[in-house]
Amino acid sequence: MSTSGLAWFKSSHSGSQGDDCVEIAVTDQAIHVRDSKQPKGAQLLVGPGDWAEFVRVTARG
Repeated sequence: MSTSGLAWFKSSHSGSQGDDCVEIAVTDQAIHVRDSKQPKGAQLLVGPGDWAEFVRVTARG
């Protein structure tokens, strides 16, 4: 799957100094997760349902 055309955005909880940043890009098939310091590095792909569950659980603290 090509990821060159994805629209990446940073987490609202990422550091304001450019460090410790997580970026995600959303497609119909998957949520792509990467470290902004390593944009050509490894990515985690998560299914939309699993991502929704992750967000739900982590939002509770």
